This record gives sequence, C-alpha cells and structure tokens, in this order.
Amino acid sequence: MMNMVMMKEKSVFAREAEGLRGKRCLVVGLASTGISVARFLKRCGAVVTGTDSKALGALPGAAELMDSGAAPHHFSSFTFSSNTDIVNGKWCGAEMVIVSPGVPRSHPLLDVARKNGAEVISDIELACRFMDCPVVAIAGTNGKSTTTTLLGAILENAGKRVFTGGNLGTPAIECAEAVLDKGIGFDAVVWEISSFHLETTRRFNPRIGVLLNITEDHLDRYKDFADYAATKFRLLENQGPADYAVLNVNDPVIAGYLKKGLAGKGKVIKFSVEGVLTEGRGALQGRDAPQGLFLRGSDIVYMNAGAEEVYPTAGFKLSGLHNIENIMAAIASARVLGINKDVILKTLSEFKGLHHRMELVRRFGGVAFVDDSKGTNVGSLVMALRGMKTPVVLIAGGRDKGGDYGVLRDLVRDKVKAMILIGEARFRIQDCLGAFTETALADSMEDAVAKACLRAAKGDTVLLCPACSSFDMFKSYKERGDVFKALVGKLQ
Repeated sequence: MMNMVMMKEKSVFAREAEGLRGKRCLVVGLASTGISVARFLKRCGAVVTGTDSKALGALPGAAELMDSGAAPHHFSSFTFSSNTDIVNGKWCGAEMVIVSPGVPRSHPLLDVARKNGAEVISDIELACRFMDCPVVAIAGTNGKSTTTTLLGAILENAGKRVFTGGNLGTPAIECAEAVLDKGIGFDAVVWEISSFHLETTRRFNPRIGVLLNITEDHLDRYKDFADYAATKFRLLENQGPADYAVLNVNDPVIAGYLKKGLAGKGKVIKFSVEGVLTEGRGALQGRDAPQGLFLRGSDIVYMNAGAEEVYPTAGFKLSGLHNIENIMAAIASARVLGINKDVILKTLSEFKGLHHRMELVRRFGGVAFVDDSKGTNVGSLVMALRGMKTPVVLIAGGRDKGGDYGVLRDLVRDKVKAMILIGEARFRIQDCLGAFTETALADSMEDAVAKACLRAAKGDTVLLCPACSSFDMFKSYKERGDVFKALVGKLQ
C-alpha cells in the first residue's frame, strides 16, 4: 500500500526550487500550460520571459503576470517578448527554455535556444523534478484521457490524495504549485502524456509508464510514423528495474518494440484483448505470465505470479474493445499501487466515461446519435467502428493530419451504411473511401446532421467520429462535439 508522502521532503523540494532562483527562463507558448509554468517559475524566484506568436494584448494571462509583480508571494519579474524579437537576435540569454506542447520542436526559436546552450524541456519534464510520490504517465494515440480519468477515480475512491492532469486539462506543473501554495502532499500523480511532451524530456521517469496503442497521428508534425512511434517510447527510456511498463501487446508497434528489447528496463505488465498473453500478441499463462491481463470470454483476468483475479465486465458502463484495453491498463496500474480489487470493481461499475468519447447523445426515431468528436485520428475511427454492432451513418472529416485513411476500407465497406464528410479533408477521404459506401459532402455540421438523418433508419447509429482535428471549422473538438449535440437535441 502507498504511504502518504510529500512531493519531496521540504529540503529536497527547496533545493529544486533554489536551483531556479535567479535562473533566466524563457517560456515559449503562453496558453494555459505556459501561463502556469511562468507563474510557477516566477514564484520560485526565476527571471522569466514569456513569448508567444500572439501579441501581449491577446494574452490576458501574460498581462496578469506582468501586473502582479508586487504581490508578496512573487519573488521575481515577468517580461514579454515577441517570437520575432527573439529569433531576430533580441535573445534574453535564457538558461532554461520550457516549451508548451503546441510548439513544434523544429520551431526556429528553439533552434536559437539550443545554439545558445539553453536547456530545452517540456512542462512535464520540469514538473517531474519536484515529484516524490509515484507518477503514473499514460501515453498512446487513443484512450489516454479515459484511462487517466478512470485511474484517478479509482485512486480517489480508495481514499488516496491524487493529482490528475497533464495533457488532460490541468497543467502538470500545477501539482508542484500546490505544494508551493499549501504544502499539500499527494499519494500519487496521474498524468496524461502526449508525444509533444515527450519530444523534450531528459530525466522524466514515471514509476508506471502506460502505453495504450500507437497508430498514425500528428504526421503533419513528425517526419514519418517511425519518428512518431519512437517519440512515444521516450516515455520508458529512463525507467529502471523498480519501475513498471504497462504495455498493450495487442498493438503491433508496441509488440515489435518489446520483442526487440526497446521497451526500457522496467518490469513489463502486458495486456491484450485477444485471448491470453503471448510474447508478442496474445497470452502466456501460469508461471510463464507472471503479470498480465487478458480476456476470458467477457471477463478480464489479471495474472500475478500464477494467481488469477477475475473482473467481470458485465456491470461496467464503459463498452467496446478499446475501452476494455483502457480498463486493463487502469487495473494494472491500480494494482501496482496497491489498490484493492473491490475498490476497482466499484469504480468501474460507476464510471460513465468522458464527454465527446463515444458518448450517447440521444435516441430519436429508433436511431442512436453518438458523439466521438475526440476521435481526432484514423486509429480512433478504427476502434470506434470495430466496436459498433449496428449499421453506421458516419460523419467524418476536418483538418487532415496526414493519416492513412486506406486502413478503414474494410471497416467502411462492412459497417458504414453511409458517410457524410465535412471540412478540409472531405475530398481526400472521399477519394480514398467513397467507393466503399454511399458518400455525401456537407458544408457545415448542421448540413451533415441533416444529411445523416435522411440516410439513417430505425436501428442505425449516427456516429460523429471525425478522424481529423477540428481547427478548420471549430475552436476545439469540444466545440465540434457541443455543436453536434445541440443540433441532435433540436431534432423533431
């Protein structure tokens, strides 16, 4: 069982903070993560410069940092400089550069930083240096948010003090800031980690590193899929024998890395939804599988040193094979942290999942309307369609991320009754998949919902799973999902 610990004994935490006092730091990107980082650095006594592609007037958080210098708990200054100024030579002489996830590692400003000898890191790397409780880092192309939230709920139900955040919403550095504010300690930290965070990690070493899957995504940012996959595996590169790697060996990329011995030095806990565990995909049992999870019928079986724990899925509110994988990862992590099986089962019986993730919006006229707006890549759509048991009228499209839509051909032919395509990617998707089902183009979400309703019959499912980002038509996947839900709610 975990004991209550502070996120570093005071002297150690103080030493980490002392290392920042007077240090010249540059925060690149001043959205929510960058603002939290700048505020924390400032309070630790660093000399902070923030920069963003937007003007200061469009960044209220940055302006607030500049205006609050007289507050007693702020020990240093914050200044703002444009990206152009820094790239053109008005360099602030930063010793440390903290880059927000949305800023690509190839940004010319970061090239300037590296040439000037600065340490370039992510907010996750900075935050982890202040952690002295178990850190669970959850990565993968799909399922991160669900797994992170589920594990956080399990720990809370077990009476543990847990910080849940990272890419999920609350910036990771706010965990360290809680200690600075109130001396709050945590039993565990659960962070959702994106590949963007991992691009600039150096010492980051989670006690439990979870890799759910690796499928094509963000190929507009990486040189190829191999580069993207290698970045995901940076999650495990600093792990030692006392750490754990929870790996989905049903994923061919993860299984390949594991077979080649490239999955770090932590203890491996395998999980698979395809029968029992094998060296690559599938299962070893008994003493050959000292720790791992697999499906036996509709039950999840957790094996530890030959002993079995059975988790019947019949009472779970989450459904679909992709969610079984997420559940397996959460069970493995919770058991490593000493959480009782009964607490895990109780949480799973109550946990309903996340908004915009295979969320049933409404049943109308015998048709189910499902919002999976968070499905922003091809892999998400593959998993969504694999789990569908009714004919699907699919709404897809948005800003293309460079994924291969060709892998969807068999699923579209077998499961998609009609396809309504929106956004910048609609023509590319139509060229690739239009021959396999009835296809229509729509100019707006309202148009898409109307055309989907014309094609859906009783017993069908209208599924919004775009397989693309939202930024051509919406501010975020959340706004896209909210618009879809509002339109569905008005159907008469």
